[in-house]
Amino acid sequence: MSEPASISRGIAARYATAIFELAKEGNSVKALEADVATLAAALSESDDLRALVTSPIYSRDELETAITAIAARAGLSGVVTNTLALMARNRRLFVLPQLVDALQAMLAEERGEVVAEVVSAKALTQAQTTKLAGTLSETFGKQVTVNATVDESLIGGLIVKVGSKMIDTSIASKLNSLQNAMKEVG
Repeated sequence: MSEPASISRGIAARYATAIFELAKEGNSVKALEADVATLAAALSESDDLRALVTSPIYSRDELETAITAIAARAGLSGVVTNTLALMARNRRLFVLPQLVDALQAMLAEERGEVVAEVVSAKALTQAQTTKLAGTLSETFGKQVTVNATVDESLIGGLIVKVGSKMIDTSIASKLNSLQNAMKEVG
């Protein structure tokens, strides 16, 4: 992980922890879930919002005014709106995507869920996804949500990431291992 990415994750984690703790104290975790879903959707759908949070050309006051207006229009809770305004004043809005990711992870953990990032050579069927989620649930002792993506360069097999654990059964990985072993021999 690069140093700037690590710094951004650290900043986002501090804000996420504060928001999450305030939501728990105020018994508003459900409202926080809705806010996080709204922010995630807005970030994925709006080029203008992504430009706003990453552009250095806006002043602190302009950022705060804009993000407060966006939060009000989206119907975000007071805790999230105030945090976004604070982030704008401190010029930390650039970590908003990492903040959303951190909050999603905290909310999933609160629900007793684990997210598994699964990469396969071809799209998994619903039956395969359900069976994989069941197997992972047994392994980790928690409910597992599978986020599946396709990468045809794997040739076959899967790469499964759950938290800090990774299981790589892809054919491409096995071929790379075999190629490295052949280099060592000859």
